[in-house]
Amino acid sequence: MAETLLEIDELTKRFGGVVASDAISLAIPTGELHAIIGPNGAGKTTLIAQLAGEIAPNAGRIRFAGGDITGLPIFRRSQLGLARSFQVTSLFLDFTAIENVALAVQAHAGHSFHFWRPASEEPELREPARAALARVGLAARADMLVASLSHGEHRQLEIAMTLATKPRMLLLDEPMAGLGPEESARMVNMLRELKRELTILLIEHDMEAVFALADRITVLVYGRIIASGAPEAIRNHPQVRQAYLGEQEGAHG
Repeated sequence: MAETLLEIDELTKRFGGVVASDAISLAIPTGELHAIIGPNGAGKTTLIAQLAGEIAPNAGRIRFAGGDITGLPIFRRSQLGLARSFQVTSLFLDFTAIENVALAVQAHAGHSFHFWRPASEEPELREPARAALARVGLAARADMLVASLSHGEHRQLEIAMTLATKPRMLLLDEPMAGLGPEESARMVNMLRELKRELTILLIEHDMEAVFALADRITVLVYGRIIASGAPEAIRNHPQVRQAYLGEQEGAHG
């Protein structure tokens, strides 16, 4: 059995009178793609923000790779290999794809390369950047300006920038949002390849994608876990169907 990579113990977060995370406990082993689903307002993004270090919990602990990371800032979690996609909230639209990824490599490495030369010209930056683009299927777009890429390609590029930090685990918050059918299919195929080598926590509204990719699924409703298990068990869980799947099956919501 694979060792536990991420362990969440009684994680609690309140905003005033609203309990966004209600004593959440979850263990994710190395190599698993674990999906978190639930209706809007269930607390999914609040949970992932606590794991990434963007907001602090009121109570509970987060352990990653055997160490307590509850109080660590975002950059320290990233250095340990826990990376959130879309924590880089904006792409440089007037830069090429490879320049964007090279900057992510540079930021993670903390190197001060020759500042008068474009980052993408440094071999130490360019080679890992090109490799990251290839992993997300954007090798042929490396030298294109980001402004000319599609919305789906922007999403792929954001994940490439995360991969450039050499993560052990990816936190993905709705990577399918706003994608058309073809782009969604491409994203599913890309994530299927990435799950061969990375542990992934996926928040996603696209149920078709979730059931195609997930090894296990956890269902959040009002900040509380109501079920967690294999995809078929979740699909047939009466409480889950009543709370969520019955309304959402086949829909993006």
